[in-house]
Amino acid sequence: MKRFLAIGIVCGLFLPSPRCLLAEEQEKVPYVPTPFEVVDRMLSLAGVKRDDVVYDLGSGDGRIVIEAAKRYGARGVGIELDGRLVEVARAAARREGVSHLVEFRQADALRADLSPATVITLYMLPSFNRRLRPALERQLRPGTRVVAHDYPIEGWQHDRWEETPLLDTRPEVAPHKHILYLYEWRPDRR
Repeated sequence: MKRFLAIGIVCGLFLPSPRCLLAEEQEKVPYVPTPFEVVDRMLSLAGVKRDDVVYDLGSGDGRIVIEAAKRYGARGVGIELDGRLVEVARAAARREGVSHLVEFRQADALRADLSPATVITLYMLPSFNRRLRPALERQLRPGTRVVAHDYPIEGWQHDRWEETPLLDTRPEVAPHKHILYLYEWRPDRR
């Protein structure tokens, strides 16, 4: 019990987000939905257009790719490990009338083919972003935009960043402002 309490205190004091985990759980990223206001900012920052293919890694309930389809007419792919959330996202896409534009795959984002993407969004832990970086560098085409929520991609220099004016006060989230990092992939970034 003391171990869990100590970890909870450290997570609450030093990490600006609820994505703090026990060491043995670090392979799993908890589902924390991105607030809709932040979804809007992510898509806007990426400059999403009708001809884009938006991939959301750890897509949860599908809100990012569904919103990209609704607002911009963009195609989208959600990659999510949790099969229950994949079903939730598919049902939401049908309900919103965009199932012809989006798809949701139960898959590991670290092993997924990301090469068709023109935009990638993610809200993952720094350790995940670090492990994802080599796959991005191998697969992305020049000009692909990547928007990372709260945690940058270590070793990459962002092209722009933005702190949202929204202060997240949801009870399941440690209060913080959301930071978005935009990268436009260029092979010379390595």
